[in-house]
Amino acid sequence: MIAIDLFSGGGGFTRGFIQGGIKVVCAVENSPPAIRTYSENFPDVFLFNKDVKKIHSKEIRGVIKDFGEELVVIGGPPCEAFSEVSVDRMKDPLDRLYKDERGRLVLEFIRITGDLNPKVFVMENVPAITDGDLRSALEYEFERVGFNIHFNLLEASKHGCPSRRRRIFISNVKIQLEPSKQITVWDAIKDLPEPGEYQDIPNHEYTPVSKKRRKKIHKLRWGQSLVRFRGSSGKTYTSWTRLHPFKPAPTVKGNSRFIHPFEDRLITVREQARLMGFPDEHVFLGSRDNQYEQVGEAVPPPLAKAIALYLRRCL
Repeated sequence: MIAIDLFSGGGGFTRGFIQGGIKVVCAVENSPPAIRTYSENFPDVFLFNKDVKKIHSKEIRGVIKDFGEELVVIGGPPCEAFSEVSVDRMKDPLDRLYKDERGRLVLEFIRITGDLNPKVFVMENVPAITDGDLRSALEYEFERVGFNIHFNLLEASKHGCPSRRRRIFISNVKIQLEPSKQITVWDAIKDLPEPGEYQDIPNHEYTPVSKKRRKKIHKLRWGQSLVRFRGSSGKTYTSWTRLHPFKPAPTVKGNSRFIHPFEDRLITVREQARLMGFPDEHVFLGSRDNQYEQVGEAVPPPLAKAIALYLRRCL
């Protein structure tokens, strides 16, 4: 069984599928920092450095034609058009899919999936991608290319990830995973040394914080936040949150920043990657903000691995 990863980002979906025993042979990504990260970590995977809208399926077929194995298509199109956190989310749910250029990338995933006709596909996104008439629209679009779909709602913290993350995995198979032991923040990061120059763990450097903010951080208790903002739905969201060491972390997003549970500092990119279940050998490249974004926008590798193992057992 082989896989291709559309919207591969920094490689969370790919990492988990490889850990789960499915060979990823091809990926598509057009963000320069994510391309650097992906290429560094998966040099043997053929990576299209190209806008997915400009990819013709025959190009992908040319890469995978010699493998002769059952194909799985995976990918996580950008969620900003659908997410409640996005302040610019369109009011009409259908406009988010058909008019927002970011949302229309879901249709590109469907196009390529229909062209390649894989044994299985798995598309990840936020639960709000099923708001209003979107569920029916997605059922229609996938049926139009030959697939009936299941909306699999999965919680990453139940499957080996040290942070909470509820996501929809749309697939032509029903995905039913057995829960695993919960991992806390402290379980995930307690063995890391102090950040800085005198250790060889990648992406484990201090993130600068102003003296004024450090004073505010010092007053935060576990679970309290320095930053609050409203999303498109009116709900209040937080950032710069002091992590509770003995619970899973809150959802890690691209713009998320967290305070160390016992120290008055931001956690490092490596610590944040640990909260998503990335192994330390997975290196993130680009600016520090790019690195945080790649971590927060990824599919957590432990959850991806659980899905891959499930598919191997079922198929």
